[in-house]
Amino acid sequence: MAIKAIIFDFDGLILDTETPEFHSWQEIYAQYGAELSLEEWVACVGTTQEVFDPIENLQARSNQTINPDQTLKVLHEKANRHIARQPILPGILDYLNEAKQLNLKIGLSSSSTREWVTGHLSRLNLLDYFDVICTSDDVKAVKPDPALYRCAAESLNLEPQAAIALEDSLNGMLSAKQAGLHCFVIPNPITRYLDFKGADGVFTALTDISLADLIERCNGDK
Repeated sequence: MAIKAIIFDFDGLILDTETPEFHSWQEIYAQYGAELSLEEWVACVGTTQEVFDPIENLQARSNQTINPDQTLKVLHEKANRHIARQPILPGILDYLNEAKQLNLKIGLSSSSTREWVTGHLSRLNLLDYFDVICTSDDVKAVKPDPALYRCAAESLNLEPQAAIALEDSLNGMLSAKQAGLHCFVIPNPITRYLDFKGADGVFTALTDISLADLIERCNGDK
Protein backbone atom coordinates (compact mmCIF):
# COMPACT_ATOMS: atom_id res chain seq x y z
CA MET A 1 0.00 0.00 0.00
CA ALA A 2 1.37 3.42 -0.96
CA ILE A 3 2.53 5.63 1.89
CA LYS A 4 0.32 8.70 2.19
CA ALA A 5 1.12 10.05 5.66
CA ILE A 6 3.77 10.39 8.31
CA ILE A 7 2.80 10.51 11.99
CA PHE A 8 5.19 11.92 14.57
CA ASP A 9 5.44 11.27 18.28
CA PHE A 10 6.19 14.44 20.26
CA ASP A 11 8.06 14.00 23.57
CA GLY A 12 11.57 12.75 22.93
CA LEU A 13 11.19 12.78 19.14
CA ILE A 14 10.44 16.38 18.15
CA LEU A 15 11.65 17.89 21.42
CA ASP A 16 13.73 16.21 24.12
CA THR A 17 11.44 16.66 27.08
CA GLU A 18 12.36 13.22 28.46
CA THR A 19 15.92 13.92 29.61
CA PRO A 20 15.08 17.13 31.53
CA GLU A 21 12.18 15.43 33.30
CA PHE A 22 14.28 12.42 34.31
CA HIS A 23 17.14 14.57 35.59
CA SER A 24 14.69 16.78 37.51
CA TRP A 25 13.22 13.71 39.22
CA GLN A 26 16.74 12.55 40.05
CA GLU A 27 17.43 15.89 41.75
CA ILE A 28 14.25 15.59 43.80
CA TYR A 29 15.10 12.02 44.82
CA ALA A 30 18.56 13.17 45.91
CA GLN A 31 17.01 15.75 48.22
CA TYR A 32 15.43 12.85 50.11
CA GLY A 33 18.61 10.78 50.14
CA ALA A 34 17.30 8.40 47.44
CA GLU A 35 18.29 7.47 43.90
CA LEU A 36 16.19 7.04 40.76
CA SER A 37 17.70 4.75 38.14
CA LEU A 38 17.24 4.99 34.40
CA GLU A 39 16.04 1.37 34.37
CA GLU A 40 13.15 2.27 36.68
CA TRP A 41 12.24 5.48 34.89
CA VAL A 42 12.32 4.19 31.32
CA ALA A 43 9.25 1.98 31.92
CA CYS A 44 6.97 5.02 31.89
CA VAL A 45 8.56 6.84 28.93
CA GLY A 46 5.99 7.31 26.19
CA THR A 47 3.04 6.41 28.42
CA THR A 48 1.61 7.56 31.76
CA GLN A 49 3.06 7.36 35.24
CA GLU A 50 0.52 4.71 36.15
CA VAL A 51 3.25 2.24 35.14
CA PHE A 52 5.74 3.76 37.58
CA ASP A 53 4.62 6.45 40.03
CA PRO A 54 7.73 8.35 41.16
CA ILE A 55 5.98 10.00 44.09
CA GLU A 56 4.76 6.72 45.54
CA ASN A 57 8.15 5.19 44.86
CA LEU A 58 10.02 8.06 46.52
CA GLN A 59 7.75 7.99 49.56
CA ALA A 60 8.33 4.27 50.04
CA ARG A 61 12.05 4.52 49.42
CA SER A 62 12.68 7.52 51.68
CA ASN A 63 10.18 6.48 54.35
CA GLN A 64 9.01 10.10 54.43
CA THR A 65 5.68 11.75 53.71
CA ILE A 66 5.77 13.42 50.30
CA ASN A 67 3.44 16.28 49.39
CA PRO A 68 2.39 15.36 45.83
CA ASP A 69 1.21 18.84 44.79
CA GLN A 70 4.31 20.60 46.08
CA THR A 71 6.63 17.97 44.65
CA LEU A 72 5.04 18.16 41.20
CA LYS A 73 5.20 21.95 41.29
CA VAL A 74 8.94 21.82 41.98
CA LEU A 75 9.40 19.14 39.31
CA HIS A 76 7.61 21.13 36.63
CA GLU A 77 9.53 24.30 37.48
CA LYS A 78 12.84 22.44 37.22
CA ALA A 79 12.00 20.50 34.06
CA ASN A 80 10.31 23.35 32.21
CA ARG A 81 13.34 25.61 32.67
CA HIS A 82 15.47 23.01 30.92
CA ILE A 83 12.88 22.10 28.28
CA ALA A 84 12.50 25.75 27.25
CA ARG A 85 16.17 25.73 26.23
CA GLN A 86 15.95 22.53 24.18
CA PRO A 87 16.19 22.86 20.38
CA ILE A 88 14.04 21.01 17.87
CA LEU A 89 15.74 17.65 17.46
CA PRO A 90 17.91 17.00 14.37
CA GLY A 91 16.12 16.16 11.15
CA ILE A 92 12.61 17.11 12.29
CA LEU A 93 12.32 20.27 10.19
CA ASP A 94 13.79 18.51 7.16
CA TYR A 95 11.23 15.70 7.49
CA LEU A 96 8.33 18.11 7.90
CA ASN A 97 9.36 20.07 4.84
CA GLU A 98 10.06 16.93 2.81
CA ALA A 99 6.64 15.56 3.77
CA LYS A 100 5.05 18.73 2.41
CA GLN A 101 7.06 18.46 -0.81
CA LEU A 102 5.95 14.83 -1.21
CA ASN A 103 2.30 15.82 -0.60
CA LEU A 104 2.06 13.56 2.44
CA LYS A 105 -0.44 14.16 5.20
CA ILE A 106 1.23 14.94 8.52
CA GLY A 107 -0.09 13.77 11.89
CA LEU A 108 1.02 13.67 15.49
CA SER A 109 0.26 11.05 18.14
CA SER A 110 1.20 11.78 21.76
CA SER A 111 0.40 10.35 25.20
CA SER A 112 0.72 13.89 26.59
CA THR A 113 -2.12 16.41 26.82
CA ARG A 114 -3.18 18.60 23.91
CA GLU A 115 -2.29 21.73 25.87
CA TRP A 116 1.27 20.47 26.43
CA VAL A 117 1.82 19.42 22.82
CA THR A 118 0.23 22.38 21.04
CA GLY A 119 1.83 24.84 23.45
CA HIS A 120 5.32 23.64 22.59
CA LEU A 121 4.56 23.27 18.88
CA SER A 122 3.33 26.87 18.79
CA ARG A 123 6.43 28.07 20.64
CA LEU A 124 8.64 26.21 18.15
CA ASN A 125 6.64 27.50 15.15
CA LEU A 126 5.75 23.95 14.12
CA LEU A 127 2.01 23.79 14.78
CA ASP A 128 0.90 24.69 11.25
CA TYR A 129 2.72 21.70 9.76
CA PHE A 130 0.26 19.22 11.26
CA ASP A 131 -3.00 18.19 9.66
CA VAL A 132 -4.06 16.11 12.67
CA ILE A 133 -2.97 16.02 16.33
CA CYS A 134 -4.16 13.18 18.60
CA THR A 135 -3.33 13.33 22.30
CA SER A 136 -4.36 11.76 25.59
CA ASP A 137 -7.40 14.05 25.50
CA ASP A 138 -8.75 12.09 22.53
CA VAL A 139 -8.54 8.47 23.72
CA LYS A 140 -9.37 6.31 26.72
CA ALA A 141 -5.98 4.58 26.77
CA VAL A 142 -2.58 5.96 25.77
CA LYS A 143 0.51 4.18 24.42
CA PRO A 144 1.32 1.26 24.32
CA ASP A 145 -2.38 0.87 23.55
CA PRO A 146 -2.89 1.35 19.78
CA ALA A 147 -5.74 3.86 20.22
CA LEU A 148 -3.65 6.99 19.62
CA TYR A 149 -2.28 5.80 16.30
CA ARG A 150 -5.67 4.50 15.23
CA CYS A 151 -7.07 7.92 16.10
CA ALA A 152 -4.47 9.65 13.93
CA ALA A 153 -4.94 7.31 10.96
CA GLU A 154 -8.73 7.56 11.13
CA SER A 155 -8.58 11.35 11.44
CA LEU A 156 -6.44 11.43 8.30
CA ASN A 157 -8.96 9.12 6.55
CA LEU A 158 -6.25 6.53 5.90
CA GLU A 159 -5.68 2.84 6.43
CA PRO A 160 -2.93 2.38 9.06
CA GLN A 161 -0.72 0.61 6.51
CA ALA A 162 -0.58 3.84 4.49
CA ALA A 163 1.20 5.70 7.30
CA ILE A 164 4.69 5.77 8.79
CA ALA A 165 5.07 6.38 12.52
CA LEU A 166 8.22 7.96 13.95
CA GLU A 167 8.88 7.06 17.59
CA ASP A 168 11.53 7.26 20.30
CA SER A 169 10.06 4.94 22.95
CA LEU A 170 9.25 1.26 23.25
CA ASN A 171 5.70 2.08 24.37
CA GLY A 172 5.25 4.25 21.29
CA MET A 173 6.64 1.62 18.93
CA LEU A 174 4.31 -1.01 20.38
CA SER A 175 1.36 1.33 19.96
CA ALA A 176 2.17 2.06 16.32
CA LYS A 177 2.83 -1.55 15.35
CA GLN A 178 -0.31 -2.81 17.09
CA ALA A 179 -2.30 -0.18 15.18
CA GLY A 180 -0.88 -1.51 11.91
CA LEU A 181 1.50 1.31 10.95
CA HIS A 182 5.06 1.09 9.72
CA CYS A 183 7.27 2.34 12.56
CA PHE A 184 10.82 3.64 12.63
CA VAL A 185 12.51 4.44 15.94
CA ILE A 186 14.94 7.22 16.77
CA PRO A 187 15.83 6.64 20.43
CA ASN A 188 16.58 9.56 22.73
CA PRO A 189 19.27 9.50 25.46
CA ILE A 190 16.77 7.93 27.87
CA THR A 191 15.54 5.15 25.56
CA ARG A 192 18.62 4.29 23.50
CA TYR A 193 19.39 1.18 25.59
CA LEU A 194 16.01 -0.47 24.98
CA ASP A 195 15.43 -3.37 22.60
CA PHE A 196 13.27 -2.17 19.71
CA LYS A 197 12.74 -5.58 18.19
CA GLY A 198 9.72 -5.33 15.93
CA ALA A 199 10.48 -1.86 14.59
CA ASP A 200 10.89 -1.45 10.84
CA GLY A 201 14.18 0.30 11.48
CA VAL A 202 16.16 2.05 14.22
CA PHE A 203 18.34 5.13 13.59
CA THR A 204 20.52 7.29 15.80
CA ALA A 205 18.97 10.43 14.25
CA LEU A 206 16.54 11.35 11.49
CA THR A 207 19.50 12.87 9.67
CA ASP A 208 20.72 9.30 9.03
CA ILE A 209 18.07 8.67 6.36
CA SER A 210 15.73 10.74 4.21
CA LEU A 211 11.97 10.46 4.34
CA ALA A 212 11.98 9.34 0.71
CA ASP A 213 14.26 6.45 1.63
CA LEU A 214 11.99 5.45 4.51
CA ILE A 215 9.08 5.34 2.10
CA GLU A 216 11.06 3.14 -0.29
CA ARG A 217 11.78 0.74 2.57
CA CYS A 218 8.09 0.52 3.35
CA ASN A 219 7.28 -0.10 -0.28
CA GLY A 220 9.77 -2.97 -0.32
CA ASP A 221 12.21 -1.30 -2.71
CA LYS A 222 15.09 -1.63 -0.22
